[in-house]
Amino acid sequence: MLFDGTYARGAAAQAVTDAGWLRALLDVEAGLARAGAVTAIVPADAAERIAAACVPERFELAALARDAGEHATVVVPLVRALKEAVGAADAGFVHAGATSQDVLDSAAMLLARRALEPLLADARAAAAAAARLAAAHRDTPMTGRTLLQQALPTTFGLRAAGWTSALDAARGDVAAVVTERLAVQLGGPVGTGSPALTAALARELGLVEPLLPWHTDRGRVVVLAAALGALSGSCAKVARDVTLLSQQEVGELREGGGAQRGGSSAMAHKRNPVAAVSVLACAARVPGLVATLLAGMAQEHERAAGAWQAEWGTLSELLALTGSAVAWARDLLEGLEVDPARMRDNLARLAAAGVAEAADPAAHVGAAAELVERVLSARGASASAAASAAREVAR
Repeated sequence: MLFDGTYARGAAAQAVTDAGWLRALLDVEAGLARAGAVTAIVPADAAERIAAACVPERFELAALARDAGEHATVVVPLVRALKEAVGAADAGFVHAGATSQDVLDSAAMLLARRALEPLLADARAAAAAAARLAAAHRDTPMTGRTLLQQALPTTFGLRAAGWTSALDAARGDVAAVVTERLAVQLGGPVGTGSPALTAALARELGLVEPLLPWHTDRGRVVVLAAALGALSGSCAKVARDVTLLSQQEVGELREGGGAQRGGSSAMAHKRNPVAAVSVLACAARVPGLVATLLAGMAQEHERAAGAWQAEWGTLSELLALTGSAVAWARDLLEGLEVDPARMRDNLARLAAAGVAEAADPAAHVGAAAELVERVLSARGASASAAASAAREVAR
C-alpha cells in the first residue's frame, strides 16, 4: 500500500493482514478439532485430518472475502470451504461445538497476541534507548518549558527519564493484557458452550481460559484498546517533544537516519523529523479507533447486531497503527542526536533575559539528576526481578 511506509512500519502490521487473519481463523478451527478430540466429540483421527487441512494456501482469500459479504462473517464461507477440503467423511466434525462468533473472537485474540509480540519488543527497545539517553545526559542542563514558554532550568536527562518511565508503564499495561485478558471465546449459540471444550481450546491456542463466555461482554477488547491507546500516546509525547526541540531556532535535538532522510521536495536546506512526524501521524488516528471499540460495548442480548462486526477492521487498524507508532518511536530514540552546547546557549539566553536561576542552574540540575537516578535504579531493579523470576521458572 502507498502509505504503509508510515502507517505499517514494524512487524505488528504484518500480523493483522488478511493473510494473518486467515491463518488465525484456521488455527482456531484446527485447535477446535483437536480440543474436540480431547473432549471426545471428534474422533482423534478426524481431528488430525481437519487440522492438517487448515493450511492457508489451500484457501482463496478473494473468494472468502466476496462470500463473507453475504453472511456478515467470513467464518461461514471458510467453514464451508474447510468441509470441502476434508471430504464428506470428516465434514460433520468441522467447527463442532462452535459458532462463527466463537471462531472470530478467538482468532482476534490469537491475532492480537501475534501482533503484540513484536510491538512489545519495539516498545522495550524504545524505552531502553530513552533510558540510555537519560543516563548519558542526567547532568546536561537545558531550559525547561511550560505552556511553550521558557521556564526554569532542568536537564535533558530528566526529560528522557520521563519518556522512559511513561513508555515502561504503558508497555507493562499492554503486556498484562497479553497474559491476563487475551482469552478464548467458546459460548456456542447463546453462551451455554461446554466449559470442558473451552478449557481444551484455550490450551490448544495458548490463550486465557475465561470464567464465562464473553460474546457480549467486550471488556477484553476495550482493555486491549485502551492499553494500546496509552502506549501510542506515550510515543506521541516523545515525538512531540522532538519536533519542538529540533526546530531550527531551538536546535537542541536532531533525528538520526542519515543525510538522505527528511529531505524536502522544494527546500533543500530542510531536514524534516521524519520519525517523529510518523509517530504523530499514526498516534493521531488511534483515539478514534479506541472510541469505536468503546462505543460497541452496549450490545443486544446474546449477539450484537453491528457493534461486534465493527470490531474486526477497527482492531486490525489499531494494532497496526500502534505497532507502527512504537516502531517509529524506537527508530527515533535509538538514533536521536543531542546537542548539549546548544542547550547551554539557549539556557544562557534565558539567564540574559533576567531569569536568575538560569545563571546558576546547579540546584535544578542536582535535583533533576537525583530523579533520573531514581528512574534508572527502578528499571534496574525491575530487570533484576524479571531475571530472577526467569531463573526460578527455568528450575
